[in-house]
Amino acid sequence: MAGPARAGILIYALDPPRLSRFYEALLGMRVLAADAEHRILESDDIQLIVHAIPAEYAVGMSIDSPPAMRSEQAIKPFFTVANLASADAQAAALGGYVYGPTWNGPGFAVRNACDPEGNIIQLRELVNHA
Repeated sequence: MAGPARAGILIYALDPPRLSRFYEALLGMRVLAADAEHRILESDDIQLIVHAIPAEYAVGMSIDSPPAMRSEQAIKPFFTVANLASADAQAAALGGYVYGPTWNGPGFAVRNACDPEGNIIQLRELVNHA
């Protein structure tokens, strides 16, 4: 992506470096910039900003291991991976997990996943259903 992104996702995190590593490794994203509060990641498809939860809001917050799903979130972003089976093992090694059945759509298969802080995402593998 040349220049500022026109769209993307911002995720608040208790542990921005850990959450960043999850998305970097699982989705092949690269770090464009990082400071104590932010990590800006990018792929050919999207820009993702991991933003530290301010200390005054983080009091009393903790992340379970494995992380408890934030099942009441109002948005579930999806990301394309090369292979769902490989993503399953990789997500677990990075502190998250893939769960539930695989659904097939027109030209893709998807599964739900949870990142290390409990955010629910969907992983999509492009497939040829010919």
